[in-house]
Amino acid sequence: LKVVGLINIQYAVKNSAVYVLEANPRASRTVPFVSKSIKIPLAKIAARVMAGEKLKSIDFKRVDSNNLGYFSIKEAVLPFNRFPGTDTLLGPEMKSTGEVMGIDKNFGVAFAKSQLAVNQKFPSSGTVFISVIDRDKNSIAILARKISELKFKIIATKGTGEYLESLGIKCDKVLKIREGRPNVLDMLKNGEISLIINTPEGSEARSDGYYLRTAASQLNIPCITTISGASAAIQGIYELKLNSNNINVKAIQEY
Repeated sequence: LKVVGLINIQYAVKNSAVYVLEANPRASRTVPFVSKSIKIPLAKIAARVMAGEKLKSIDFKRVDSNNLGYFSIKEAVLPFNRFPGTDTLLGPEMKSTGEVMGIDKNFGVAFAKSQLAVNQKFPSSGTVFISVIDRDKNSIAILARKISELKFKIIATKGTGEYLESLGIKCDKVLKIREGRPNVLDMLKNGEISLIINTPEGSEARSDGYYLRTAASQLNIPCITTISGASAAIQGIYELKLNSNNINVKAIQEY
């Protein structure tokens, strides 16, 4: 497109085909985040380049992000607690009202910091409820072992529970909402669940997942709907426990 300066491109990928949704010659919200992460004013440099200066004359240096010595994690602020009954399952719509940043030399702690900034605190003990779709079962088994090693109790729906037990991972089985009572929603409302890992089939209203997600939002109980998110959360919990929940805070300039 022969754009000079910054360009914001949005893609969609389906069945290995890449579609360009839009391409705008402007800075995205990610640019100031990256600028703060690497201490380089990217928007300012881009404006100078647009005005005719060369990167060589600006003395712009490529940054090796693998050797920064710390991790910078961006998290979206999603105000679902202000809208009771709203499904927290994310889709293509923009639902965030802001962004926060978590920085630390340790990935798990950086992720935990980003979650604390959006008022989401991970538990250090208690019970984790797990219910995942079939394609996620291999991945969740690895994470369930880590959860067990961290001394959390695991409860699961019948299908997920039987799969975990077949691999030697101890867990208690609980009824789905439609299977009778007491069920997982009752346990959630009674304060018996500290963390939810639930990868949903879809976003259909009035499903078990819908009721769980909306209740968790109202009760401020962490509810994770992707395997990658669950992996980051468990790493954060592990690192926090390893450091006795001591999170060090310092000014961004110190990084």
